[in-house]
Amino acid sequence: MLRSVSVLVLDELAIFEFGVLCEVFGLDRSDDGLPAFDWSVCGVEAGRPLSTKSGITVTPEHGLDALPGADLVCVAATALREFPPAALDALREASARGATILSVCSGVFVLGAAGLLDGRRCTVHWLHADELRRAHPEALVEDDALYVDDGDLVTGAGTAAGIDACLHLVRRELGGVAANGIARRMVVPPQREGGQRQFVDLPVPECTADSLAPVLAWLLENLDGEHTVAALARRAAMSERTFARRFVEETGTTPHRWISAQRVLHARTLLEETDLGMDAVAARSGFGTAALLRHHFRRTLGVAPADYRSTFRCNRDAQPA
Repeated sequence: MLRSVSVLVLDELAIFEFGVLCEVFGLDRSDDGLPAFDWSVCGVEAGRPLSTKSGITVTPEHGLDALPGADLVCVAATALREFPPAALDALREASARGATILSVCSGVFVLGAAGLLDGRRCTVHWLHADELRRAHPEALVEDDALYVDDGDLVTGAGTAAGIDACLHLVRRELGGVAANGIARRMVVPPQREGGQRQFVDLPVPECTADSLAPVLAWLLENLDGEHTVAALARRAAMSERTFARRFVEETGTTPHRWISAQRVLHARTLLEETDLGMDAVAARSGFGTAALLRHHFRRTLGVAPADYRSTFRCNRDAQPA
């Protein structure tokens, strides 16, 4: 059973992510029949104020001695990339004693420095995924996930995804009633669909030379048409073989993948900014049918087009306050 929760806080603390841990585990909701945890906030030194990214300080009541004995040890997000050795030792001890370790956003870098990510599945905010891979090549980074449960190691992606990770852990350890009750008090969904891909600016390779730039510009204006390599090669005044080779050299991907990615980008914009039905969105973005739109959209972004629209739809009728 999950009874005691300790959170490790370090300098350059990220306040929102730390607040998520406090909100889920640090509040006594026993009057509502929800679990109350034995909660402690631990720094390298008890009573020493810590800097934050928000211009305030946070003073932990406990030192590292309170960390290893907890059922759950949470690591709050921090902008640091060099960590106090004593904090890393405390994390290793907690892990060795059988504690579940949870990190929120960039807190995963602390786990990596403690050697707890080697050969383990984990995640982080998509902006930091490549950095995490470079720093800890033995970690199995899943940058699409909102959170990753690898048994006694749970890692949450960026910012609000920490809520998903915490509620998942409550659900896993204490059941759906507890997780749903906490979520209701927090006024958040108990479980979100999809992963980080729906929030990422889709990286579409750009042309690195001028030879194909006119063709790519024309494609962007004509995404709703049918495009074969043969037809595009004729437009570029090249043989099919030369065009296909040059396309990969200059964009880093194939014509089919480049066009598909651009169509998903265009469909995203239409879903956010227009009231067009799915058939019309599919036609204008070049997928032809709503079924093909759903297939490519879900494969690329991890959510259905209708769900994406309900989340990101711009309220064009809203009036400024």
